[in-house]
Amino acid sequence: MSTAINQTAYNYKVVRQFAIMTVVWGVIGMGIGVLIAAQLVWPQLNFDTAWLSFGRLRPLHTNAVIFAFGGCALMATSFYVVQRTCQARLISDGLAAFTFWGWQAVIVLAVITLPQGFTSSKEYAELEWPIDILLGIVWITYAVVFFGTIMKRTTKHIYVGNWFYGAFILVTAMLHIVNNLEIPVTWFKSYSLYSGATDAMVQWWYGHNAVGFFLTTGFLGMMYYFVPKQAGRPVYSYRLSIVHFWALITLYIWAGPHHLHYTALPDWAQSLGMVMSIILLAPSWGGMINGMMTLSGAWHKLRTDPILRFLVVSLAFYGMSTFEGPMMAIKTVNALSHYTDWTIGHVHAGALGWVAMISIGALYHMTPKVFGREEMYSIPLINAHFWLATIGTVLYIASMWVNGITQGLMWRAVNQDGTLTYSFVEALEASHPGFFVRALGGAFFLTGMLLMAYNTWRTVRAAKPEEIEAAAKFTVQGAH
Repeated sequence: MSTAINQTAYNYKVVRQFAIMTVVWGVIGMGIGVLIAAQLVWPQLNFDTAWLSFGRLRPLHTNAVIFAFGGCALMATSFYVVQRTCQARLISDGLAAFTFWGWQAVIVLAVITLPQGFTSSKEYAELEWPIDILLGIVWITYAVVFFGTIMKRTTKHIYVGNWFYGAFILVTAMLHIVNNLEIPVTWFKSYSLYSGATDAMVQWWYGHNAVGFFLTTGFLGMMYYFVPKQAGRPVYSYRLSIVHFWALITLYIWAGPHHLHYTALPDWAQSLGMVMSIILLAPSWGGMINGMMTLSGAWHKLRTDPILRFLVVSLAFYGMSTFEGPMMAIKTVNALSHYTDWTIGHVHAGALGWVAMISIGALYHMTPKVFGREEMYSIPLINAHFWLATIGTVLYIASMWVNGITQGLMWRAVNQDGTLTYSFVEALEASHPGFFVRALGGAFFLTGMLLMAYNTWRTVRAAKPEEIEAAAKFTVQGAH
């Protein structure tokens, strides 16, 4: 009897585990973000403790929101989407479980090591070599489960969302392995295999593609499933989605050098990164327009459906971020924006506005389904979360735009005799109000995440074992 159920039941257990941990790590990661934002307003909040200092907590914040919150969201939704679109159970329950527990182990090790100052000092790749190896093993296991499930599919077609998830998994593996080639010195210290400008180039090839493939391509896979599902409409143009896929993965991998304008990197490499970044606008907006146009004939649903609102506003922020990025890659614009808070604002327009909002919308859609419920515990709480997240994101990015342009103009202002008009401290003082607004915006967003945590908890608590079991059952086409 159990064999028959296994053949016609999805593995929703690992989806449920990842979905819950997405919310948990979201609250923790964003909580750390609000703390370090507050430290820039009130420096005494580091309590004169090394492991609570901005320099130690900042990489913990980025790792927690990208790899813990974002990674769990991607794994939860990719395991959900690949099973439903392939009409097949995950290829191995054991490997899926290893992926979940292995990923949580990597995150816990980051929480232990980063505040102690154990770091490779590479942006978004700070974890030291033993954790890098574990991460690599877990990631390859994730790839085996995902692609193995596609291979055993009962549907002829591979849905476009799975193409995006698949590219994100493959390219992230390549980026992680190449950038983290290092020579261990002790258990907690290693040195990069590369040196000088080569090391910088490899790092930003990784760093920008962590944005391009982890934080964009994977979440586009999410978009192509959950936007049509929540809107109750087919994808506006399936042909455009395929063009979007191939153009995006062809161009994105070249954009990294725009992080290294006016450095020791050869000028031709800087210019190549700039040109590719500008061209990247086309496929990015193609995907954004495809998502938006999917709502043709369903726009009225935005009045009553806060989940759809999350998904659509995330697309608006995706469009804005992918216009801003290519613009900031232009050398003359970069001369003003580089090293300023404008870059921080741009990152968070993508991170909060696009990545977090699409994840939140997808989780609100998916969570009731994998727990056998009709809908989330409270729709008004989702509505409140939407407004807190939107207002918080706008406060955050607007304050960083103002700060960034202020800093850029003050840093390059010179007197007639060639001396600097402003000291660095004066630029810092001018940034202080912006730091306060940024912390306020972050606090708004975090409050929304706390509402989500409560809403999710009440939804999960109300689920009955028999409802959960029934939710996972499906009928393969042609099966009896």
